[in-house]
Amino acid sequence: MAYSLQPVVRSNSFTIYVIMKFYKRFIFPLFFGRLFYWSFVGVILLFVLSYNWPVLLPAAQISMWFVLAMVVLDYGLLFHKNGLKIERIVSDKFSNGDINKVELAITNLFHYRIGLKIIDEIPVQFQQRDFSVNAVLNSEETRNISYTLRPVERGEYIFNDTNVFIKSPLQLIVRRVKKEGQQMVKVLPSYFPLRQFELLAYSNNLAEAGSRKIRKIGHSLEFEQIKEYVTGDDIRSINWKATARKGGQLMVNNFTDERSQQVYCIIDKGRVMKMPFEGMTLLDYAINATLILSRVALIKQDKAGLVTFAENISHFLPADRKASQMGTILETLYNQQTKFLESDFEKLYAHVRTRISQRSLIVLFTNFESLSGLQRQLPYIRHIARNHLVLVVFFENTELRQLTDEKANDIETLYTKTIAEKFVYEKRLIVKELQQHGIFTILTAPQNLTVNTVNKYLELKARQAI
Repeated sequence: MAYSLQPVVRSNSFTIYVIMKFYKRFIFPLFFGRLFYWSFVGVILLFVLSYNWPVLLPAAQISMWFVLAMVVLDYGLLFHKNGLKIERIVSDKFSNGDINKVELAITNLFHYRIGLKIIDEIPVQFQQRDFSVNAVLNSEETRNISYTLRPVERGEYIFNDTNVFIKSPLQLIVRRVKKEGQQMVKVLPSYFPLRQFELLAYSNNLAEAGSRKIRKIGHSLEFEQIKEYVTGDDIRSINWKATARKGGQLMVNNFTDERSQQVYCIIDKGRVMKMPFEGMTLLDYAINATLILSRVALIKQDKAGLVTFAENISHFLPADRKASQMGTILETLYNQQTKFLESDFEKLYAHVRTRISQRSLIVLFTNFESLSGLQRQLPYIRHIARNHLVLVVFFENTELRQLTDEKANDIETLYTKTIAEKFVYEKRLIVKELQQHGIFTILTAPQNLTVNTVNKYLELKARQAI
């Protein structure tokens, strides 16, 4: 006679399911606190001493049962309900190189005070293996526990589970409550300073951000309006025809800064831009400066464009001042990465010659560590400068500057200092070499890149050099 095994298999599967559910709910989150171990150490010690002093045996037994009863009571207090509500509050985007805030909203649903140890599984890019936060919550209290993170790489960051370890007032048992789920955060080029520069540019008060006021030479050629003469207006701007029509009331022509000029930021992504400074690469600093310079240019009614290149041309964004231009620039800069080959300036020159026909301000972010490195690329930069106004931005090696300022106490330190001074001197020679060919330059420390670049743009615009 044949028997069916299907009911038996179903019964076993259901039993295993129930056991696993019970284990996951009541056993897996269970841990023991430090007081639990010290309590049992004390009980064991009483049992050991009772071998020589039998009078201690009843006390040892009573202590053991008392500790077990407290453990069961503590277990019941912690596991009788899901007594914690956890929510991570984090923006969907971080600003690269800036301090970003993360909040954990935790609500205590127990009817007693609890102690918490919170371990949030922050993205692997931060490499923080010991991250934890301690807190104490009263009954039915909600608290926002905040911490800060400073990313130094652009890209996608993944937050994983949030683990909270709970202790009751007895502190014998520890229960782990896990809020599962992943949250993806995009780390974009630094946009926190962008808001500051944007507000200051709208109010024509960029000096507060470190930008200098440049004396304007001569008249702008872009006519704005005819207005009545007031004391202080340039008498050379009097419009005599308009004055005659007004019956003798002096009228003057009012000029404004020329608009709709093209500003292209060209970013070198070659190996020279991989050099780190305070956790960020030179490419990251160039991207942050490009973002802010583009925004200032758009506010000043100029057109902003973008080119990135390495051994090939990576991205080309034509200069424009439409409303969506800033968002397009941000998305283009988001995933830019350095290459490990030498950049091809010949391809850059060919691309600029064919794709940028109108005279523009070309801001080239690159780096030269030696005069010979410049000499290889100088012919192509000079060819670009024939049709455009070129501003070469490269970086000062601040670590070498620190070495040159140190006092030499031995031969080895003196030798190191001499080599460092040689490289610092070559940087100054690079500046002079570029200036001899009519090419504007900025030699700056990475942390001052943004302010110095915006300063130079405003200076060139005030001098009507573009």
